[in-house]
Amino acid sequence: MGETVMRIVVIGTGHVGLVTCGTLAAIGHSVTGLDSDEEKIATLVAGRLPFVEPELDELIARATGEGRLRFDVEAPEAIAEADAVFICVGTPPLPSGEPNLIAMERAAEIAGRYATDGCVIVEKSTVPAGTAERVRRVIARVRPVGRGRVDVASNPEFLREGHAVRDALEPDRILVGAESEHSRAVLRRVYEPLVARGYSLIETDINTAELAKHACNAFLALKISYANALAQICERAGADVTAIAGVMGADSRISRSFLDAGLGFGGSCFPKDLQAFERLSARLGYEFRLLREVMLINEDAISAVVSKIQDELWNLDGKKIALFGLAFKPGTDDVREAPALALARRLMAAGARVTAHDPEAMRNAKQEVPQLEVAPGALDAAAGAHCVVVCTEWPVYRTLDLEALEAVMAYPFVVDARNIYDGKVMREHGFVYRPTGRPNVDAFRANVSP
Repeated sequence: MGETVMRIVVIGTGHVGLVTCGTLAAIGHSVTGLDSDEEKIATLVAGRLPFVEPELDELIARATGEGRLRFDVEAPEAIAEADAVFICVGTPPLPSGEPNLIAMERAAEIAGRYATDGCVIVEKSTVPAGTAERVRRVIARVRPVGRGRVDVASNPEFLREGHAVRDALEPDRILVGAESEHSRAVLRRVYEPLVARGYSLIETDINTAELAKHACNAFLALKISYANALAQICERAGADVTAIAGVMGADSRISRSFLDAGLGFGGSCFPKDLQAFERLSARLGYEFRLLREVMLINEDAISAVVSKIQDELWNLDGKKIALFGLAFKPGTDDVREAPALALARRLMAAGARVTAHDPEAMRNAKQEVPQLEVAPGALDAAAGAHCVVVCTEWPVYRTLDLEALEAVMAYPFVVDARNIYDGKVMREHGFVYRPTGRPNVDAFRANVSP
């Protein structure tokens, strides 16, 4: 079957929207990316990305250079010519935990007003089950008479920040929720180049597709919190959580992924989606207590690190603590709901002076926590520190010169909240070492009597 070039509009150029723009253009379609943020569009038109995502800059540059991708603030004509309009706007949490869907409503209004007969309007943002029906109502309210029929479909994304381009071009699965054969046919044509390469296309109804995204993210968050709870037991029992995770991961029913104990999960998806899923469940009459416990365990992971620091340093007032890593995960500059920032706030509230380094996220972190001190390098951040906390497992910290690190610190104390170091190596270099769910290392204190 030959590949078909589709005319596609993507509303929203955040992480999901921009990756969607780049990858749909990369597989051969003609794509227009829209965003109401004029500064962001100007940045994209100038050939720069507003955030860090590996491989995406090359993908976008190639697609724009070949004329398959363009960006604009408004493009009614592009929507009018589109076979499909993908809505990729943000759905941040409200104080209640419910997702804020105002951007979804506005995008639906724009798409409904200008789309012509046969266009499929596709939810790609993470939204609660039942949103498609709301989108249909919005479209019916604003749609001019005589514009013909448009369909609504769901196509959730399963992208990991730091790996989003690979996840989009080499997907585990492509999920399409649709009620009409026309919608399914259009989305089959959109993803035909990927399906032809052997990637799986799963078709369901819309409510199932919408709910599946929340179900997947909640389960992955559950695995992380399970590993963090297990780490607490391991520390008390003298066991090694990484070894136990390896044993568990050898079972094909469980798998090893997302069983790394540490500082907890963050970012724009897991915390928000857990809250949204819990609130949706409550609205539907089911008390999903497990989701609340997953969130509480995630918060406990930060408390556990604070406790380790206090146990060793006693009073934090006036102590210098260095944080290695600020982004919620390596490969991105995203600090939304980053555990490192929550930890920094806790430590500063206790009177500590907090200095940090991150290869990509320091600018964003300073915007979130202006009083945070940042340093140009890891050793600069650690100079004079009474404790270093590894918060994000960037490769630069794995390969750090430990001899140099010990030499610049006021006290050689490391809390490894991502388990990137070997305890034996840390002992050899004279560190007091507190990993996560693994045996502690206490450096020899030559001048202190037992």
